[in-house]
Amino acid sequence: MAITLLYASLLALWFVILSVQVIRYRGSHSIDLGDGGDTGMLRRIRAHGNFVDYAPLALILMGLLEVSGAGPLLLHVIGGLLLVGRLAHGWALSFTDSSALLRTGGIALTLAAIIIAAVRGLMIALDVGTF
Repeated sequence: MAITLLYASLLALWFVILSVQVIRYRGSHSIDLGDGGDTGMLRRIRAHGNFVDYAPLALILMGLLEVSGAGPLLLHVIGGLLLVGRLAHGWALSFTDSSALLRTGGIALTLAAIIIAAVRGLMIALDVGTF
């Protein structure tokens, strides 16, 4: 599972960066709990939370595909889409005041990775061919 491990490791580092963004903003703006009504805090919380909402499912699908014998090219396509998608979305929410293009593009790439992985997973599970 070296390919999934590669992307999981890179995404884990991004997760830490997003976590630090929340922690630093919280400390510098004296926000103890929640978002404190601060839009900047809310954006950082959602960048972090959105990552947690999407990345695990995609990585689980990747890992299952890898142990099921999916080819490296497919796994790198899924991993690449997921990585770029999560970087773009997280950057848009946590490091900018407004970047709809990065945010929208990020979620589109993330959903594409999940859809591709899910469809290929169904094909393997139902034994209906390859791509």
